[in-house]
Order: sequence, then structure tokens, then C-alpha cells
Amino acid sequence: MKIVILEPLGIPEKEIKDIGKTLTDNGHEIISYEDKTDNMDILKKRAEDAEVLIIANMPLKRELILSCQKLKMISVAFTGVDHVDLDACKEKNITVCNCAGYSTQAVAELAIGLMISLMRNIVPLDEKTKENKTKEGFTQKEIFGKTLGIIGTGAIGKKVAEIGVALGCNILAYNRSEKEDVKKLGAKYVELDTLLSNSDIVSVHLPLNNRTRGLISKEKLDLMKPDSILINTSRGPIVDNKSLAYKLKRGEIAGAGIDVFDMEPPLPKDYCLLNVPNTVLTPHIGFASEEAMERRAKIALANISKWIEGNPQNIII
Repeated sequence: MKIVILEPLGIPEKEIKDIGKTLTDNGHEIISYEDKTDNMDILKKRAEDAEVLIIANMPLKRELILSCQKLKMISVAFTGVDHVDLDACKEKNITVCNCAGYSTQAVAELAIGLMISLMRNIVPLDEKTKENKTKEGFTQKEIFGKTLGIIGTGAIGKKVAEIGVALGCNILAYNRSEKEDVKKLGAKYVELDTLLSNSDIVSVHLPLNNRTRGLISKEKLDLMKPDSILINTSRGPIVDNKSLAYKLKRGEIAGAGIDVFDMEPPLPKDYCLLNVPNTVLTPHIGFASEEAMERRAKIALANISKWIEGNPQNIII
């Protein structure tokens, strides 16, 4: 069976070979490409004989999927799969699996880091220190005792809640269904409007789908307190970033830590959040710790082994 890794997975090729040794020892071929391209002709050539594809967060479009005549399975080395044309996969009866859980710790730690960075003004004060200046004009706030509102209490949201509790936060939560293990942490489930109106920190941890796209709209942002901050390490289109930028400029929201946008970085120079105050922006790094990269490669290749055995795991479709 020909297995093609269409984009770099963030670990050395030798590690991929070591992780995939069980597959290759059983006669399967693994081909990996260390350069990322969006050239459709190149991608079609690379994938044309593949029976299994591995991708991370590169868009996997209908045109490419339909061109792969032998394709039977896609292992997505990512948690979200909104960048894969699942309708095309259903039409061709292609199994799609993801790597749920590989980045839980990494994303949760970044979310907390963004909170601390904003509340302690770390980024601008780093600049001031290097300019031989002081903290004059900058506030310092503690996370302890603040109300942390968590939108989405899946694995990552729950981990953020655990860390928030350890730091002394009061936890409000919003999710389609209430989860007993999150309640045991002391979290109180409330309606979304209540969470936005009463939280000092709002952290978004939802998948992107038709229900969540644009969920944090201008109207929802209007509910947030002027001294509150917004963190988004989930998916960019969940938040109306243009409205967020407008409110930051007017001082109607105190700050924002954003790791995800309407597109993958690099961002255009005129992107709405690039020149607004009180932001910490990162180029989609939440998932990208060294430890998480190794975990996802192991899960992505284990997905294939399990599928070959007839006992697939992490199935999306």
C-alpha cells in the first residue's frame, strides 16, 4: 500500500521512518514530502497513486481528492478537519480520521500564556525595557480571582479550565451539552450571553462548523465588559475579527490574544488586527510544540495501521 505524506509534519524524516517502521516492515511504502505547496498540478502528481494520504492543515480540495483514483483513506494530522472536502470523501467512500488530542496540552498552555501576556503587558514592556524605559503607563493585573469564561469544553477547553482553577479563577462554561467532569472542577455552565457579559477573560475552544462560524459576532462582542480580554486559539472564522478590531481601537474590549485568523499566516499587511492596540498575535502556533508534533505523527500513522487491521480509530467519516 502506498502512503503519501503530502506536507511536512514538523519532525525529522528519520523520526517518521522510525514511527512508521511497523507499516514498512509489513510491506507498505511511505513517501514523505518535506516542502509544502499549493500547486494543484504538483499535488496531483504526488498523490496520484496514493491509497492513503496524510496531511496536516493544508487544504485538501475536492479537485485533488477526486483526482486520486486509488485513494481509500486520509489520516489528518490535525484535530479539526474543516480544511478537508468531506463531501468529496463521502462520494468516494474514503475513510477520514483525525488526530484528536495530540495538541490538547500545547493549545491550552498557549491560551493561558496569551492571558498572562495581556494582563501583565509582557510584550510592550519587553519593548520598553529594551528602549531603556520603565513600566510607566502600563497596568498589571493578576489572573487570580478573575472569572474565566470558556466557550467549548472539549478536551482543550477542559484543560484550560483545569489550569484556570489551579491559578485561582472562577470558571464559567458554555457548551452544547454540560459535562460532569468539567462541573467537578467547579465550573458553572451558563448561556453564551451570560458568559460573555460576566467574564473577565473569554477563551474560545470550539471546532469550526456551520453552527460555530461567526458565533462570536459583533452583537456577542458588544456583551463583553470593557476591561475584559478575548483569547482565540481554536478557529479564526468563529470570531468576527473586524468587529473585534473596531472594539479594541475604541477601548470597548481591553485586549485580545489571537492565534488563529480567517486565513493561514502570513497575513496581509492591511489585516484588521495588525495595527490595533492591546493585542498579542501569534501565527497559528497553538498546536506546534515539539512534543505535540511527535504525538500527532504517531497518531496519524497509528490511524493507518488500525484502519488496515479493520479496527479504525479517530474516525470522522
